[in-house]
Amino acid sequence: MSTSLKIDFVSDVSCPWCAIGLASLRRAAEQLGDEVALDLHFQPFELNPQMGPAGQGLMEHLGEKYGMGEEQLRQSHDNIRERGAALGFTFGPRERIYNTFDAHRLLHWAGEQGAARQLALKQALFTAYFTDGQDPSDHDTLVGIVQSVGLDGGAARAILDSDEHADAVRQQERFFQEQGISAVPAVIINDRYLIQGGQPPETFVQALRKIAADAAG
Repeated sequence: MSTSLKIDFVSDVSCPWCAIGLASLRRAAEQLGDEVALDLHFQPFELNPQMGPAGQGLMEHLGEKYGMGEEQLRQSHDNIRERGAALGFTFGPRERIYNTFDAHRLLHWAGEQGAARQLALKQALFTAYFTDGQDPSDHDTLVGIVQSVGLDGGAARAILDSDEHADAVRQQERFFQEQGISAVPAVIINDRYLIQGGQPPETFVQALRKIAADAAG
């Protein structure tokens, strides 16, 4: 009988290591099979909450934020592409980075409809931005992504045209910041254990197996 573990996956739609971390976590779950069942919840974190509606050129943004030169940035992107490819996730060319608050509002809404719906939307958002280079702040784009995973595009449009779920998202962001989360991905297991960064599947396998064994007594 599998042991169920609650997973709060704190991340941003525009964080490449979050896409890697999720792919790695899911690969670990596949390897564990019936040993562990993941009760997965996606929690909001904005890397750039002040980002304007037009976004910013990616190279310019990363250079300003991290002080990295063009060659360092290129090497970092090559590393990210290789890590993604090893996990079956494709990183395509991206030119800009965008505000992600509306995407988080839709993820909150999807979560109210069940973990599977939220997971499907999260993965579709990662693919839309990192693989296809789409703008995750554009409302038409977001509605299309919502519809692609079988969610109600009309309901999503109504949310985007209002402030619905905005307070809930900000409240969750504050909660995890107050818990000391300042970088993502942050994987919190059973409200107690923290794994940070885009770890390889083996790291997740070892940690989940041990935590599940402790939980089972």
